Amino acid sequence: MQTPCIHLCSLEPTTGFCAGCGRTLQEIGSWTSYSDSERRRIMTLLPARLAGSATVPNHMKSSLVAGPERPL
Repeated sequence: MQTPCIHLCSLEPTTGFCAGCGRTLQEIGSWTSYSDSERRRIMTLLPARLAGSATVPNHMKSSLVAGPERPL
């Protein structure tokens, strides 16, 4: 199974994305249950997220942790 994880796990509080791979906490937790096509779709989004040009969808903002970054 392909994964973008580089073992640099830390959620960015302003975006909700992992600083290492660019995934959301929900995507990280559900990664093994996604189909190959869904994982590929998410992976196409990651470069823009890591470059800082992507934002968190509104439905995910309420689940973000306020305060300093914390390891996963």
